[in-house]
Amino acid sequence: MDDPVVVYVTASSEEEARCIGKKLVEEGFAACANIVPNIRSIYIWKGELCDDGEVLLIIKSRKIHIDKIVKRVKDLHSYQVPEVIALPIIQGSEDYLSWMEESLS
Repeated sequence: MDDPVVVYVTASSEEEARCIGKKLVEEGFAACANIVPNIRSIYIWKGELCDDGEVLLIIKSRKIHIDKIVKRVKDLHSYQVPEVIALPIIQGSEDYLSWMEESLS
């Protein structure tokens, strides 16, 4: 598979993560989206320290889809500045990577 990536997106709720994940899979920008509930994020926003419960969405895709993923996440997300971070998959199960490629074709 050419340029597989994992994309992390944090969301305010499982419902928001589910909505984003389903849209990305339905629209062909993601092979799979996993939802990890109950994460804690500590960050500075507008000069204030924040400590919030969030949900992590883990998206499996291809590098070519990152710009479209960023746009869709911004369209669907409740945050003013949603986290969208892509990391390369440098190695993995050939069977899984082949399935990803088929899913994204």
